[in-house]
Amino acid sequence: MSFIPEIIENYISNHTQSEPKLLQELNKETWQKVLNPRMLSGSYQGRVLSLLSKLIHPKTILEIGTYTGYSALCLAEGLRNDGKLITIDKNEELEDFSKKYFQKSTYKNNIQQIIGNAVEVIPTLNNTFDLVFIDADKTNYATYFDLVIDKMNTGGIIISDNVLWSGKVVEKLNPKDKDTKAIISYNKKLAKDSRIETVMLPIRDGLTVSRVI
Repeated sequence: MSFIPEIIENYISNHTQSEPKLLQELNKETWQKVLNPRMLSGSYQGRVLSLLSKLIHPKTILEIGTYTGYSALCLAEGLRNDGKLITIDKNEELEDFSKKYFQKSTYKNNIQQIIGNAVEVIPTLNNTFDLVFIDADKTNYATYFDLVIDKMNTGGIIISDNVLWSGKVVEKLNPKDKDTKAIISYNKKLAKDSRIETVMLPIRDGLTVSRVI
């Protein structure tokens, strides 16, 4: 979902660094073989994630929602040499797909892939994090935030994807639409939390960056 005219979006893409070759291959194969390929972060958002990670230069990253591994590889570009990225997803069917690209990358020894329910996995992690990327089931966004906020290092950032949810966040709410209701509630939660500084960006389907004070 994009909220700007296509001609402007194309201009932005044409004046943004291209994705690395490995990510081009991952992008192409995702669209060829995987259901719901629109879930992929994509080239432009991927470069945004990469740049944010490089600015922070994190030692530890947690990603909630691996999908085919595209966003994990973008975030890994900013890792310190001895850094670690933990990515969690409950979809076993995509494990081998993402693992293949992780193994092809220069970050293969820095990425730990976990298959399971993030709500159950996160409490078992003893790490603290410099960067967290939330991009999984929308009804659990607030739960994920609550689980990671006390594991964040000061100055770390939490990035939340799909916060505009195809524009549904400003439309009349369908009482049966649990995802939209959850995203609206989550956005309000972030805006009011005094532990973070939050900026919402109209990138693709909405991207919120929250810095831990």
